[in-house]
Amino acid sequence: MLKRYKLFLEEFDKKLEKYYIAHKNFICCKKGCTECCEIGEYPFSRLEAEYIMSGFVRLSPQVQDRIKQNIKDVLKTYETSKNYRCPFLVNNECSLYEYRGIVCRTFGLAYVDKGIVRLPECVNSGLNYSEIYDKSQKEITLENPIMESLMTDKVLRSDTAEKYELECGEIRPLICWFS
Repeated sequence: MLKRYKLFLEEFDKKLEKYYIAHKNFICCKKGCTECCEIGEYPFSRLEAEYIMSGFVRLSPQVQDRIKQNIKDVLKTYETSKNYRCPFLVNNECSLYEYRGIVCRTFGLAYVDKGIVRLPECVNSGLNYSEIYDKSQKEITLENPIMESLMTDKVLRSDTAEKYELECGEIRPLICWFS
């Protein structure tokens, strides 16, 4: 299953690359920016959790220990705060970038879901799409919106996912896979 998922990701990443290129004038994402990893719920399917753990076992013992401690720290406060810092963020870098989930791959993009333009949270910090977003009116002027939902559940149940016969399982906040 993980081999098919990896093939799916290769195809999905090519599609995302086109989206990022089409919206490059509105995207501020760059190495070192971790705003999207600092606070969130990070929905991951069972398959994504297995995939990220297949990368985890390849990390050095020191990085593994750091991540394990991050997970413990998040779990201590998770019941009172459902938003948390991604435990795989180590030294302000994703320690498992190649294995990151759909939500991580699509962070930063604006797209249409159920007729509504979904904006990345960083628009409120003056980053992605902020030049064309009117905060007071909560409106965006985007000529070529991505007309495909990039929500994790929709992506993992898309025609492309079906082509690879993926069995994604339940979707939960990332940290819940460790509790």
